[in-house]
Amino acid sequence: MNFLQLFGRQRANVIGMVHLKALPGTPRSTLPVAQIQEEACKEAEIYRKAGIDGLIVENMNDIPYTLNVGPEVTASMATVCAAVRQTCPQIPLGVQVLACANQQALAVALAAGLNFIRAESFVFSHVADEGLVDACAGDLLRYRKIIGAEHVQIFADIKKKHSSHAVTADVTISETAKAAEFFLADGVILTGVSTGEEADPRELKEVQRSVKIPVLIGSGVTLDNVEKYTNANALIIGSYFKHHGDWRNNVDYDKVMTFLDKIHKLRD
Repeated sequence: MNFLQLFGRQRANVIGMVHLKALPGTPRSTLPVAQIQEEACKEAEIYRKAGIDGLIVENMNDIPYTLNVGPEVTASMATVCAAVRQTCPQIPLGVQVLACANQQALAVALAAGLNFIRAESFVFSHVADEGLVDACAGDLLRYRKIIGAEHVQIFADIKKKHSSHAVTADVTISETAKAAEFFLADGVILTGVSTGEEADPRELKEVQRSVKIPVLIGSGVTLDNVEKYTNANALIIGSYFKHHGDWRNNVDYDKVMTFLDKIHKLRD
């Protein structure tokens, strides 16, 4: 199933974020998995009622992130994602497991019946706040093949936020996108420098000229700037849909509805 078959339209799909409460074993964990699941399903239901085009479940509250994600996180996310899938059986649903736990995300997606993952460090190494991160495309796609998850699409961040790209400063954003396409990513994701920060609209145009795969915007989209990004294949929105624009807060139904009303008009 390709991007168009999954979402039903090629441009300006809106993907909301379901940020899970801190999972077992992480420093801020206080809740049992059953309660984390209940709250995630409530958020997903708000998005579903508003008419969202897609959702991503993410363990954003598991700070500080680690490159050595434990099996308890993977198991918890599989449980929660399966429940969110039951809540939203018709909505395209994805998962991201922080930090850079892309194989774990594929395993969760396969177990829970999800459609895609958001993958960090797909091509080119970089320095993140978790440390030095190597590219993973070769191992990740082999793992996807081995477990029979080739129907799960991989949308790969390029020049990702919260990272230093000095080591690849001579590689442009379009060259990075081309490398991701060559290494069989199903789509690429552009972001600003940090969560909630705008992506550069000029980079969107540059990357779209460079690749034939879908290009998604992964941060900083708001009601006020959405016109800059309507040519993207999808807009992943987390912070703006939360109360007071803070990703740590609950989803604001009215903000989601207002945004979707505007995007529907822009599509028309």
